[in-house]
Amino acid sequence: MPLQFIRSSLFASPKNLLRTLFLVTKLRSLAMGSYTASSQSSKLFFRQLFEKESSTYTYLLADVSHPDKPALLIDPVDKTVDRDLSLVKELGLKLIYALNTHVHADHITGTGLIKTKSPGVKSIISKASGSKADILVEPGDKVSFGDLFLEVRATPGHTSGCVTYVTGDGPDQPQPRMVFTGDALLIRGCGRTDFQIFTLPKDTLIYPAHDYKGFSVSTVEEEMLYNPRLTKNQETFKGIMENLNLAYPKMMGIAVPANMVCGLQDTTS
Repeated sequence: MPLQFIRSSLFASPKNLLRTLFLVTKLRSLAMGSYTASSQSSKLFFRQLFEKESSTYTYLLADVSHPDKPALLIDPVDKTVDRDLSLVKELGLKLIYALNTHVHADHITGTGLIKTKSPGVKSIISKASGSKADILVEPGDKVSFGDLFLEVRATPGHTSGCVTYVTGDGPDQPQPRMVFTGDALLIRGCGRTDFQIFTLPKDTLIYPAHDYKGFSVSTVEEEMLYNPRLTKNQETFKGIMENLNLAYPKMMGIAVPANMVCGLQDTTS
């Protein structure tokens, strides 16, 4: 919002002043990474968190209308586990699940460390990943927290075990829907994506596992229109992906073995 508009509104009618204050509050909330999907689904608490070394997003979701305030973390990083658990405690939430979208190669997942610090938490990853976790999910499964849930969708490509978590569809679920795409679909990029993500409603909010350009959220419609890789025909897309010449992930030799066992660094046992 332009500063000039804010200043001029201070001398406008009470109605305009209230509108201005509402917009400023909303912008501040978005800047803090907090989002409530709609008035009907205000039961959902959502927070986007960031780990700068690997440029990884971790997502905290909770059903705050439920007596227990059950919560889950998507794609936690080992280096920020203390930060994440401290936030959960401060907010009075009960962490029940720690989920991974896939076996990461650029960081060690925080799920194993979370389980040692909060023994009641269950780790989740796809069965197709071949890795260890308390719960191995398959396409069509639901991960429930309170009266809310995430749908599991198989989105292989970046890895054979990649899954995407989608907020539920229904009058008592958050609207617009939210999709946590891992590395399958990035903002204006992708990691050899599965195009079924584009079958979701166009206003679905896209939250990836990484971003390297300062973006935090997109929509299905935006990526269909503006993603420079996914707006090409099949042959051009294949050519782009085959010639990215990406550097070998620095953490791959350490991260993948650890992440195959829920992020536990001691892989000898």
